[in-house]
Amino acid sequence: MPLSEPAAREPIHTREVTCRGYRRTDGLWDVEGHLTDVKSYAFHTEQRGQILPGDPVHGMWLRLTVDNDLTVQAVEAVTEKSPYRTCGSVTPNFQRLVGLKIGPGWTRAVKERLGGVQGCTHLVELLGPIATTAFQTIYPILAREQADKARAAGGEAGSKEDMLRTKRPVLLNTCHIFDSNGEVVRKNWPDHYTGDRPRDAAD
Repeated sequence: MPLSEPAAREPIHTREVTCRGYRRTDGLWDVEGHLTDVKSYAFHTEQRGQILPGDPVHGMWLRLTVDNDLTVQAVEAVTEKSPYRTCGSVTPNFQRLVGLKIGPGWTRAVKERLGGVQGCTHLVELLGPIATTAFQTIYPILAREQADKARAAGGEAGSKEDMLRTKRPVLLNTCHIFDSNGEVVRKNWPDHYTGDRPRDAAD
């Protein structure tokens, strides 16, 4: 691994988060997340009893169905494994996400609806990578299809491709590489470049 060689140690806890995005035949998109927490040792819980090494303490599932605009159309939340029997009783509250759009303000809106005792800490945490996965699933496909349509339009291709370059990019200022002062924005979206002067960089 690229990290430095660690000190002598023993494994204690493993959290695994897996997210997958799917295009549905009805024009919508499913984004599913699965979270597990596993200990390397056995321990006792009041309601579930003995939990053996490798048996997940937490096993949570979420599926968001969204449209092309990343607006949530349907939600399914399942608590498969938990230390308390009633942990899963809160999953119906996740229907409050229906109608929300993944984008600016998403985290705040989630906390307003599912923060504290209104939600499950682990399922709410899972919504972060699910939101990122939704964007990674949908945006590149739609952008590619829009570009393909522009090329297929022949004489209109130039103007449509120009529109794609001048339209405010969704990624603008979301991380350091898409800094509006940076080289990537200067090169790909010059209309949105805010640097005082172009930066010299190898292509």
